[in-house]
Amino acid sequence: MSRYPLGRNEADTITSRTGKKLSQLTLDEVKRGNVTSDDIKISAEMLRRQGKVAEEADNPQMQANFERAAELVNVPDDVILAMYNKLRPNRCTKRELVMMAQELLEKYQAPHCAKLVLEAAEVYEKRGILL
Repeated sequence: MSRYPLGRNEADTITSRTGKKLSQLTLDEVKRGNVTSDDIKISAEMLRRQGKVAEEADNPQMQANFERAAELVNVPDDVILAMYNKLRPNRCTKRELVMMAQELLEKYQAPHCAKLVLEAAEVYEKRGILL
């Protein structure tokens, strides 16, 4: 069982996307130039651990959110921003959403995110909010 909050109770096991430990991410280290912006990005592992906490708290929706977030760690920011824009009502066609889901699945190995986009495409089609 995880001891929540992880940042306080399991700080020695928390690592950033680049592998730096939480204890290494201090203001002094930033001032010395030893911390980059990539060093403060969360890792997929930590998001999955947060999902485990949600699962233990009987919160499957939150667990699913953390799983999707973990999949997006390695997706470039510009791709994520384009995805969010396309997911707004009346912003794209169903085909564009299907293609985006395919890219998430094949290029970024993000099956949960791809499934969410496909579900959105179906709902948007039923509601008439696609181009």
